[in-house]
Amino acid sequence: MAEEQKVLLHERRGHIGLITFNRPKQRNALSPQLLRDLCDVLADWAESGDVSVVVFTGAGDKAFSAGYDISAIETVGPGHKETRPSGATGTPFEQALDAVKNFPYPTIAMINGHCFGGALHLALVCDLRVAADHVSIGMPPAKLGVVYGPEGILQFVQVLGTAKARELLFTGRPFKGDEITDMGLVRRLVPSAQLNDTVMTMAEEISNNAPLALKGIKRIMNMVEEPLFGDAVKAEAKALVTESFRSADLKEGQAAFLEKRKPIFLGK
Repeated sequence: MAEEQKVLLHERRGHIGLITFNRPKQRNALSPQLLRDLCDVLADWAESGDVSVVVFTGAGDKAFSAGYDISAIETVGPGHKETRPSGATGTPFEQALDAVKNFPYPTIAMINGHCFGGALHLALVCDLRVAADHVSIGMPPAKLGVVYGPEGILQFVQVLGTAKARELLFTGRPFKGDEITDMGLVRRLVPSAQLNDTVMTMAEEISNNAPLALKGIKRIMNMVEEPLFGDAVKAEAKALVTESFRSADLKEGQAAFLEKRKPIFLGK
């Protein structure tokens, strides 16, 4: 496959792994195939042990990622689970989130352009986030008629706190400038021209540390953040998510997004 046709690019720079979402014409939207490729790359790097920090970014300078590919939004629903050769089961999006969050070494989201929806969730499961100061960041599922799942909502609450997570998810609006750091969505905003050097310097600093220490600290931090959902809570949450994916509102939200118009929701 020609380089420009690959939806995901990856390279190693010493012990630093760089992954680029490569769908610039679609604003680097996360397609199922891109996410499967992402899982494959991270699995290979985790097995080799040669990559001690991973940086994620988007092709071009306009979008880190517009989020999950709206034209394929049904594939994030509960009825589209896949099983990988490793035995892991879930939708491509769920498996990608898990692969990023549980990569044995630190991960950095280098947010070089606008970042929305599922892409923001992916950025939040990274250990660190640095963004260019011109970007917009938002979480619009409510504008599409989607009930976001409990693991995702928990991730937003853990990173932002309950009040800010509610504002982000309930309004669905984009945040810009100092709002982004005030919300806690990223740690630092830097001028676009300095973003790559800033992040790669950080990645180099991390990669120079003891691999066993990095791996151990990462694992323990993930352990203490494990969700404590009981079976009853999981079942109720799953039912709410499933209902939204079967709703007329989701179909209307999808159509309105693709047709670039305001949706008309009926609550059913």
